[in-house]
Amino acid sequence: MTRRLTPDAPAPPPFSATRPGLRPGLAPIHRQTIASMTIEALRERILRGDYPEGEPLRQDALADDLGVSRIPVREALRQLEAEGLVTFSPHRGAVVSSLSLDEIDELFELRSEIECGLLRRAMPKMTRDQLDRATDVLDEFQDALRAGEATRWGPLNWHFHAALYAPANRNLTMGVLQRLHQHSDRYFRMQLALTHRGARANEEHRAIIDAVRAKDINTASQLMSAHILGAGESLLALLYEQRGVSAPATAARA
Repeated sequence: MTRRLTPDAPAPPPFSATRPGLRPGLAPIHRQTIASMTIEALRERILRGDYPEGEPLRQDALADDLGVSRIPVREALRQLEAEGLVTFSPHRGAVVSSLSLDEIDELFELRSEIECGLLRRAMPKMTRDQLDRATDVLDEFQDALRAGEATRWGPLNWHFHAALYAPANRNLTMGVLQRLHQHSDRYFRMQLALTHRGARANEEHRAIIDAVRAKDINTASQLMSAHILGAGESLLALLYEQRGVSAPATAARA
């Protein structure tokens, strides 16, 4: 049975008798609510792998599947294009983005360079409350791993990393970094689910937190780099196997 969107977001404001065109007892439908729900639904289906790489995303079919008009679907696809999850082709329309193995390798190298730099900037300014916030998120991440709640893994992983870098006060850099995390989210979930690397990721996160708490910038930066690059190598080894491509020595080490 097709599961349609239902507006279970916060209810709209109560009816105001001063607004013309509305009968008593009726509240207006908030277009932004439907648009936001459409974006979230399509994003989650792509990240979960319901729509595989390269699959066309036809607006009519999506609108019918979600029980909405084409307008929020069109807006959602444009937003997902900005996030790197959707690509528009002149002949095929919107399709689920696909990353080459070289691009995935580059993505994790970029993450390592950016995140280690942010961590070095953030640590001297980090307060106890900010460190506690990062630890709390890590506890949530651990609980989600144990419960097998895959939809929470990517967002909580991002929130943990973002909490560590927030004191650096580099908003533009954080915006770029968030896009990189969004772009790799589905691969991250796939990796944890298929390689059972969740426990290792959690241990590495804990080691990073310990180094941050000890104010050991060099160790924290080295651990962060090893954590990100190691995850990239593990993921690439998995994808080389899935795509039937011979893995180079760097990917085979993972």
